[in-house]
Amino acid sequence: MSSTVTYSVTGMTCGHCEKSVHEEVSALPGVLEVLADAKAGTVTVSSDAPVDEEQLRAAVDEAGYELAGRTA
Repeated sequence: MSSTVTYSVTGMTCGHCEKSVHEEVSALPGVLEVLADAKAGTVTVSSDAPVDEEQLRAAVDEAGYELAGRTA
């Protein structure tokens, strides 16, 4: 069963930011699609199983930004 979750990300301001987050999060196991939106300050992750939030946090951190948690 696939899963799609949107998270808040702080620090993204431009297309380069979106690309960095996209590349890091896309490398996680099971991730099918990533949509980083600097204007909204979000990243939406579609995966074939729920993504481990600590792995996701580490990937966003590696890109230079901070995962602030799931959006409502």
